[in-house]
Amino acid sequence: MQKGSLNKVLLIGHLGADPESRFTTSGSAVTNFNLATNESWKSNEGDTKEKTEWHRVVVFGKLAETAAEYMKKGQLVFVEGRLQTRSWEDKDNVKKYTTEVLCDSFTMLGRKGDDSGGSSKAQSTDQDDDLPF
Repeated sequence: MQKGSLNKVLLIGHLGADPESRFTTSGSAVTNFNLATNESWKSNEGDTKEKTEWHRVVVFGKLAETAAEYMKKGQLVFVEGRLQTRSWEDKDNVKKYTTEVLCDSFTMLGRKGDDSGGSSKAQSTDQDDDLPF
């Protein structure tokens, strides 16, 4: 890490849909999902206001396989990772950008509306004999 520099993201939110998984040409798993975080506040008029922010999360390797197998729409998840912005040109040669969270680890906290608090944690490792939680 460069001195005076930090790229760390910590999010707790609900999955907007089931994760989508694929494999690269070299056989490595890649899983994507969208995570919704919500905030609420009182306006000056005393009304409760809410805002939902959507985050695109990308998971690689064995951790991606675990996410694809166990995560479901509505799941409450704690995600740790870092931000990355990518760019590309679309079919009309217009430059497009996207900012994603590259996930280093996640903890499944429960289903939407589930107060049981059952948690499972998965972290990126290079060992094949790791349990998924």
